Amino acid sequence: MERHAWVIRLHADQVEEYVRLHAAVWPGVLQRLRDCHVTNYSIFLRRLDDGEHYLFSYFEYVGQDFIADMAAMAADAETQRWWTFCQPCQQPLRDAAPGTWWSPLREVFHLD
Repeated sequence: MERHAWVIRLHADQVEEYVRLHAAVWPGVLQRLRDCHVTNYSIFLRRLDDGEHYLFSYFEYVGQDFIADMAAMAADAETQRWWTFCQPCQQPLRDAAPGTWWSPLREVFHLD
């Protein structure tokens, strides 16, 4: 099992919309996550001292090929449609790698 954590900025005027969307994630999107071996997935919201809102996500990957599973998720038509609603709410961090949306977080501690 691999643990993954990510961060992205959330537009202040889109906080309620993003929360609303995630109160009822589409069943097909949830199934695609499961099919791509993603478990124990959580997204947390926090407004930090800089006044910006940030989303922090965490999930566990239980598959054998993370790159292939993430590519399969990105190729899924329903997931792509879901992202058309979510992405306008978000803003990648200024130092995000080109072509990426969420920025990975480095794990510095884990209590097993």
